[in-house]
Amino acid sequence: MDYKYINQLLERYWECQTTLEEENILRAFFSQEDIPASLLQYRDLFLYEALSVQQEVLGSDFDRKVLAAIGQQPRVKARRINMRQRLMPLFRAAAVVAIVLSLSNAIEMSTSTSGNYTTPVEAFEAQPDMDKPSVAQSDSVRADSLRRVGLSTTNSRPVDY
Repeated sequence: MDYKYINQLLERYWECQTTLEEENILRAFFSQEDIPASLLQYRDLFLYEALSVQQEVLGSDFDRKVLAAIGQQPRVKARRINMRQRLMPLFRAAAVVAIVLSLSNAIEMSTSTSGNYTTPVEAFEAQPDMDKPSVAQSDSVRADSLRRVGLSTTNSRPVDY
């Protein structure tokens, strides 16, 4: 038997020039049992397409299952948020700002000392004249610093607290 027409259809099939009718002819041909040995290598390709089409058919109960799934929508529970939870991001932001300001103030204070003073009296005397307090306060500072150092305050006048 001459399979010239089938060979021509196969050549057109590989070049993607066949119509749907011609592809159906090829499927029908390769679904037969008597196929020449030279064309057996193409049989699985066309049988696979036929089997895959049959397996992808939806069952009769598919519509019922889909409609039942659509009808049952999941319940969404509303979550209650109290005022504390609502303001928690603001509390965190305020804490970060407080920490940053405290650290910047500490850094400024540590870098603003211009001299190395061992006693408060030295630091007090190093201040400009405009910022100095009254004489009574300066005597009080001297007396306090001398007491801390452990020196006698007999040479200075008595300080009232």
